Amino acid sequence: MAKFKPKTVYVIFIAAPADKVWQALTSTEFTKKYFWERSVEIEPKVGGSFTLRLPDGRVNVRGKVTEYDPPRKLTYTWHVEWPEDFSKLPECLVSYEIVPAGDAVRLTMTESHSWDVPEAILSGGRVGWPAVLSALKSLLETGKAPAIKMEPPLGMIDAIRKLKR
Repeated sequence: MAKFKPKTVYVIFIAAPADKVWQALTSTEFTKKYFWERSVEIEPKVGGSFTLRLPDGRVNVRGKVTEYDPPRKLTYTWHVEWPEDFSKLPECLVSYEIVPAGDAVRLTMTESHSWDVPEAILSGGRVGWPAVLSALKSLLETGKAPAIKMEPPLGMIDAIRKLKR
């Protein structure tokens, strides 16, 4: 496997037990509530499949589980299949680490890449991940995830379209 280097790291504290945070990250029904109605499907083992589906059932992202240690660490490859322009991007690694922190847990999400990703492309995850994880935090702490309106950062789509396959 190629050498992956962290490019985006997001840390959030959530007032919930580690097993609840784990369930929120790995449960199809839970992810629909905070991840723009997308559903996650994870085969719960190293080497298992990872799929993120759009609300209409199409595949948004596919990958393979590379670390599976409930309720502490989950890592999988992340290859965007839709929108089609994004499928040109090499796969990256997405990792979640859950560490108890008193009455809360510290959730660290890391997005790692094997290539020199242009800042314009990284900006998408740097805007998107905080929104996803903030919605997750709100859902776990209050029972309701806010409706967060998102658009790709200026220049991101153009940067992806300019990549050669």
